Amino acid sequence: MRTSVLTVLLNVFGIAYGSKVFEANPDTKRLYDDLLSNYNRLIRPVINNTETLTVWLGLKLSQLIEMNLKNQVMTTNVWVEQKWFDYKLQWDPQEYGGVDMLYVPSENIWLPDIVLYNNADGNYEVTLMTKATLKYTGEVSWKPPAIYKSSCEINVEYFPFDEQSCIMKFGSWTYNGAQVDLKHMKQEPGSNLVAIGIDLTDFYLSVEWDILEVPAARNEEYYPCCEEPYSDITFNITMRRKTLFYTVNLIIPCVGITFLTVLVFYLPSDSGEKISFHT
Repeated sequence: MRTSVLTVLLNVFGIAYGSKVFEANPDTKRLYDDLLSNYNRLIRPVINNTETLTVWLGLKLSQLIEMNLKNQVMTTNVWVEQKWFDYKLQWDPQEYGGVDMLYVPSENIWLPDIVLYNNADGNYEVTLMTKATLKYTGEVSWKPPAIYKSSCEINVEYFPFDEQSCIMKFGSWTYNGAQVDLKHMKQEPGSNLVAIGIDLTDFYLSVEWDILEVPAARNEEYYPCCEEPYSDITFNITMRRKTLFYTVNLIIPCVGITFLTVLVFYLPSDSGEKISFHT
């Protein structure tokens, strides 16, 4: 009897819950179908082909995984934050039950082909194709995670009291500056420099390095292949090695051994302690 009552209650709850989900989804489904039914993700989303599309770029550093001194490679775990406007993805929320935001698979919409120029391992793409966030105004936001290996010129002349400065240079692989213009998320009008160019709010502290500065700069460069300039955002990570580990495990033992070696010469030559101490 109890089992039958419980079954009936579960069925009633399931029907009620399912009806609510069904009632909540039609507007979103209709919006999704209307936006992407005739959408071509291969075409740059501009009304006029001569129009420049602005893409705002930001970087969120999650972890400094490794600094490979031998191969001159820095490995980082980052989120590549991108934002742009797509006029084909605008809608009136009143026509879709008040829905003002939509999450869609990023593979179904146009994406800027932003890559890391100074990549060291040949993997130029992001790690995971996460969903993109669409706003009714046409604003598209995409924040995929990625693990990058970037080439970095490392100088260990003052090891272990050294500071290193590594860059991560991002830009469009296909579009020139007249087609896709890159700007930093926090870039002020009239300035190409950003003092704090990397978000460190969720940075996992490194046991070997302290992050000192993370500026960013927007640049325009001309390449032999093309007449048009190509814009890029270059992030600079300046770091200092934590010396406590090397001081305790390397410097102090070496100084101690050197001191004891010199002390041997102050003992009498025929002293047995000198022989045993030296050995």
